[in-house]
Amino acid sequence: MIGRLQGKVVEKQAPDLLIDVQGVGYEVLVSLNTFFDIPEAGAVVTLHTHFVVREDVQQLYGFTKLSERSLFRNLIKVNGVGPKMALAILSGMSANDFAICVNNNDTATLVKLPGVGKKTAERLLIEMRDKIGDIDTTASGASGNGSLSVQSDLAKEAESALIALGYKPTDAAKIINRVADESVTDAGQLIRLALKSMNA
Repeated sequence: MIGRLQGKVVEKQAPDLLIDVQGVGYEVLVSLNTFFDIPEAGAVVTLHTHFVVREDVQQLYGFTKLSERSLFRNLIKVNGVGPKMALAILSGMSANDFAICVNNNDTATLVKLPGVGKKTAERLLIEMRDKIGDIDTTASGASGNGSLSVQSDLAKEAESALIALGYKPTDAAKIINRVADESVTDAGQLIRLALKSMNA
């Protein structure tokens, strides 16, 4: 079991990271909340990890906060929720927002996330109700108003991240175009705006 990694960020393209640990490169999948906490390539980062081993795949998931890893581990125990969906949930909302959804029995917000249908949302509310006491509250992403233009490379990077998380290409393009603003200076900020808009 690989429970923790500390190394240099070699590549960073949401939701994938490549971390160099003493000459060994680890490919790590992260939520967008963790992705935003990761420094740029060349910096040293510490990740709490969860290693998934199946017949057809071995995948390492990384988190900057222990509370996010704990929530991830609880989510994948829910029937019908695999690591990919758990990562999408953690990318689409903060741990605090998820706790609010559970406490308010808010299925409407959960079903906006990719792959989460009504039955899965209801199951999440029921099975996670007694497991959210230790969820860390984190600040929400930046907010902003839509505009018509944004640098194409930033838009493409943001769209690719959303598609990798399970959103349909057409939906990803529409939401990015809707929240695009000339004041946006990086793809991370643009992704934050898109996710905030989806959950509004």
